[in-house]
Amino acid sequence: MEIQQRHEWSLTPKDAAIVQKQLQPEVITSDRLPEVRYVAGVDVGFEEGGAVTKAAVAVLSFPELQLVEQAIARRPTSFPYIPGFLSFREIPAIVDALEQVATTPDLILCDGQGIAHPRRFGIASHLGVLADLPTIGVAKSLLVGKHDELAEEKGNWQPLRYKGETIGAVLRSRTGVKPLYISVGHRISLPTAIDYVLCCTPKYRLPETTRWADKLASSRVR
Repeated sequence: MEIQQRHEWSLTPKDAAIVQKQLQPEVITSDRLPEVRYVAGVDVGFEEGGAVTKAAVAVLSFPELQLVEQAIARRPTSFPYIPGFLSFREIPAIVDALEQVATTPDLILCDGQGIAHPRRFGIASHLGVLADLPTIGVAKSLLVGKHDELAEEKGNWQPLRYKGETIGAVLRSRTGVKPLYISVGHRISLPTAIDYVLCCTPKYRLPETTRWADKLASSRVR
């Protein structure tokens, strides 16, 4: 698959924020999905003390969640770690990995935020707009927003709100474990995003897409 290059990646934080504000209006928060036959997870690790970014993509069949294809890409890290700008640090290598796979995913689950972001343009939204693919932000921690208390049983969720707006959901993906923070990336609604995350999370806290991509990015599998 080929992904459009819309801007430079080696930017100052000020210029990166301008890019986010310019691209954010392109985010679609309603369902514009094809039939979902393949779901993908993307994750990133760092090597050589952070100097090298290593991105992994795992494409799984849906709803069987069987691994179909995988790819790994490395490139020099060109952006520092700054909260709110994760996409500028990670997406260049993710794009390199995605361009290696022959199976174009119908939906991508990203390890990070979608519109649950100060400028409503986290890594899932950024990648979705560039690739023109449906994406979901599946984050392990809260970036912005507040929510009501969440019941312990799997499947329970509460709206995540920020500045008077619902920007996502806090979801219990497994009974009695820490929740996940779900937000729209691109071309999907929040209720549909929650449904797909639950479908991709049959047993553990994290979706199978994320688990596979994390194993690849952290070199625990060949």
